[in-house]
Amino acid sequence: QVHLVESGGGFVQPGGSLTLSCAASGITFSRFDMKWYRQAPGKEREMVASIASDGGNMQYADSVKGRFTISRDNAKNTVYLQMNSLRPEDTAVYYCGAPSGSYTYWGRGTQVTVSS
Repeated sequence: QVHLVESGGGFVQPGGSLTLSCAASGITFSRFDMKWYRQAPGKEREMVASIASDGGNMQYADSVKGRFTISRDNAKNTVYLQMNSLRPEDTAVYYCGAPSGSYTYWGRGTQVTVSS
């Protein structure tokens, strides 16, 4: 059974930083590209960042380029999202996803709130 468990969310002031983690089990993690998504209230889920199975080819949404960094540790079956210079508009539930063909495994998400 596949489990993706996000952690590291919380409340932070504008300009602050958070690091999200997503621990995977039930999959051969090193064979999966991994993605971070977010969904703000009333908005559609959007992809924030992606990373290839070998740790290369990082891609970012324009809204987070230069502020967020995705990374992974295949030995720990974990993908990370380092978020710096956070803005109120980054407030959302953040999900990690493991695409497999036309299907994506999802975690339950972790809430990030950026507010003064």
